[in-house]
Amino acid sequence: MGDTFVRLWRPIAAMVAVIVSSNWLVQFPINDWLTWGAFTYPVAFLVTDLTNRAVGAQGARRVVWIGFPVAVAVSLALAPWRIGVASGAAFLIAQLMDVAVFNRWRQSSWWKAPLIGSAVASVVDTAVFFSIAFAGTGMDWMQLAAGDLGIKWLMAAVLLLPYRWMLPHLQAWAPAR
Repeated sequence: MGDTFVRLWRPIAAMVAVIVSSNWLVQFPINDWLTWGAFTYPVAFLVTDLTNRAVGAQGARRVVWIGFPVAVAVSLALAPWRIGVASGAAFLIAQLMDVAVFNRWRQSSWWKAPLIGSAVASVVDTAVFFSIAFAGTGMDWMQLAAGDLGIKWLMAAVLLLPYRWMLPHLQAWAPAR
């Protein structure tokens, strides 16, 4: 694990930062349809996709598994326990889904794997997160989930720009062994 952490410290640190900030920001609605976390969480898919492209699916899964407990622990300290638990469950399922879908499309045009992987995983993430975090709270979480999913899809398209920009710099992102 030591070698993995040294090689993948940038994506692991980025993943933890994205999850912690998103779990804090999801508590603050912008309107009836959105929270601020909807704009930050899709960056987690960018982190996973860049790592997948740089070192493959196994490395991307390691970033998910290593970043997960750190992000959840910090999130539990900063956000209500229900959000931390919901985030953990949604994160694991959705990120591992993103890795699998990305791999299926990795030989296609540069943009297909990250866009399709993020779009599919966003549906899963949104359903799992919002149903655990807000079901039974009296909050109109279905409306928030719909707005959140729309922003995740929009962000999946917008984040293709930094993804494309980073492609020639992947050795710095996650050095090969």
